[in-house]
Amino acid sequence: MKPVIFAGPTIAAQDIRTVLDAEVLPPVAQGDVYRAARRRPPAIAIIDGYFEGVPSVWHKEILWAMEQGIPVFGSASMGALRAAELHDFGMIGVGAIFQSYLQGEIADDDEVAVLHCPAELGFVALSEPMVSVRATAKRAIAAQVLTPDAAALLTETAKSLHYKTRTWDEISARLLHEPGLAAFFAWLPDGKVDAKGDDARSMLDRMATFLASDARSDGTEAQRVERTLVWQGLVRRIEAEGQTGTAAPGAVLDELRLDPERYEATRDRAMLRSLALEDAARRGAHADRDTLRAVMDSHRRRNTLSRRDALLAWLDANDLDGQSYETLLTEAALLEDTRAARSPGLDAHILSELRWTGAYARLKHRAEAKARTIAEDTGPQASPDRLRLLVWFFETRLGRAVPDDPDTFARSLGLAGRDELIALIAREFRYNPDEGDTQSAGSRG
Repeated sequence: MKPVIFAGPTIAAQDIRTVLDAEVLPPVAQGDVYRAARRRPPAIAIIDGYFEGVPSVWHKEILWAMEQGIPVFGSASMGALRAAELHDFGMIGVGAIFQSYLQGEIADDDEVAVLHCPAELGFVALSEPMVSVRATAKRAIAAQVLTPDAAALLTETAKSLHYKTRTWDEISARLLHEPGLAAFFAWLPDGKVDAKGDDARSMLDRMATFLASDARSDGTEAQRVERTLVWQGLVRRIEAEGQTGTAAPGAVLDELRLDPERYEATRDRAMLRSLALEDAARRGAHADRDTLRAVMDSHRRRNTLSRRDALLAWLDANDLDGQSYETLLTEAALLEDTRAARSPGLDAHILSELRWTGAYARLKHRAEAKARTIAEDTGPQASPDRLRLLVWFFETRLGRAVPDDPDTFARSLGLAGRDELIALIAREFRYNPDEGDTQSAGSRG
């Protein structure tokens, strides 16, 4: 077999094959190293990998590959990050970026992350990795086109940008009028450094030498991977991929496409989900462990997953394992954070959407009718029982349980809190009290 190399925006497949006769696969995601290792290649190398949107390659599957006697190399991007993390266990790291992670000079994922085109367009990078900005600044100092102070300003400005918008054009636009940087931007087109590409090429040379020498160990004993339930879930999911009758994600989407209206509605919600997560990333939002625990508890309650075996069955049915489930929970927490941050400015857009879909006129007519009914109602009115109003609205009208936290629910509707929610429900009850319990929640007299 040929060695397997996972690469994308850092280095093109044809450039890899000029150095090494290898099977080149797209950027690595969770499960990909396990899939490759099952075929027993002479070596596996990770250059590029997914950081968000798709679950990242799991440390345990790399350890499992090494347990099988397969040397695993890492460099440049995701490979450098994982190699630094697993260096003590025998993963072979190559290059300056790997060394920087290993020595703690850099730590963030965004140092190597880039925005890139899809596979159909060759994974072309659309932004600049922070490690290349740092390497370019260092070369510019050596070339005497940047002073150390100007280099510090350059790297601080680049680091302040989200990795998807970190481009030399954006950096230069922010620093164009800074004294001492004009010479640097004139020098940049010929002087900039491709730090990730340089490290990837170094790794390929190291692999070629390694494979030619038939070396198979650096003296580090492979560690046995614990076969935890989460690991077993990943293995079961991957082993099932080749079984007849097991639907792949693409087949699931094909089933959805047979219902065009549902597909379009789901696609639009997915687009909004993607934009909301990008917004959360730009704002630097994050989900701490307490928030994730609260989101998980809410999800398990809503889906009747209180028992552990029920949760494991749900994960299996949805092609998830523990890590990808946590990714899903993190996304849910970030979506809620974005919803809370954006809600105050959404009313005008919601009204535009109602007009576009044709629902505005019907809701306007109902609001006017409700206002007239309440204004004309001059009979005695009992003080509404807040709890009974909540029960009437949620259980009778919506067919669902009263939320544990009415304040949070109210804010999700763009209201200030529980009091505004109660007032909204009370007005609805007075407009059509026959739907509720007129003896306990109030009456029109």
